[in-house]
Amino acid sequence: MRPERYNSKSLVRLLKHKRIATIDDLKQALGTQADATVFRKLKQVSYLTSYSHSGKYYALEESAKFDELGLWSCQTVCFSRRGTLLATTEALVHGAEAGFYASELETLLDVTMKAALLALVRKKRISREKIESKQLYCSADSATRRKQVFARKTFAIETSLASAGSHPTATLDELKAAIVLFVSLLDEKQRRLFAGLESLKSGYGGDQRIAELLDLDVGTVARGRHQLLEQNAEVGRVRRAGAGRKAVEKKRQSSRKSRNS
Repeated sequence: MRPERYNSKSLVRLLKHKRIATIDDLKQALGTQADATVFRKLKQVSYLTSYSHSGKYYALEESAKFDELGLWSCQTVCFSRRGTLLATTEALVHGAEAGFYASELETLLDVTMKAALLALVRKKRISREKIESKQLYCSADSATRRKQVFARKTFAIETSLASAGSHPTATLDELKAAIVLFVSLLDEKQRRLFAGLESLKSGYGGDQRIAELLDLDVGTVARGRHQLLEQNAEVGRVRRAGAGRKAVEKKRQSSRKSRNS
């Protein structure tokens, strides 16, 4: 039997010593000029490809020290448990409580995100929602996306209020106006749940105070509070079952029954 000319152990030794290496480094370690030979030998070991630097760096899986997000950086080169930048971005966006702005992802992943985000949106692997003048990148799942948008809007208004409250020129009327403006951007269910959340934070008598502030019925605030406490906020439904206007066909049927009786 012809002896093996190239041995994958040469790659392992190099990667253990340098931790990361380019394809040229690996070819030199094997003593070959062929990329295909390197990739054939890499298949015999557990390796990673960087999602930064156009995927030009390689490392052993055993060398990686991933953080809680599954990310690892070595000498400014970035790796992910999920492999590619697209797969990593998709997973991070889907799992984010309040979605991500592009700038936040760039800070987190330490790479330019414009092309990757555009590709994921076009492939419908993630979605985006415009909040004020910025694009928020969210899960492709509609229920998860609604939760992320609501969480982001809530976070934005709480941040604004905290900032305004610490500013000596901020008035109570300005704070109220900011809250009312924010609430006007929400749908019926989101307003109810937001009001319920603020009531819970306000303590005793919160239902009445928040109802007056947001010009809502106190019962609406109370219902939102109870839904949050009971974790009974049904995804995808704005009104409770049976609420709202009757469908046209149901109205017609009801009218015919009345004439026939």
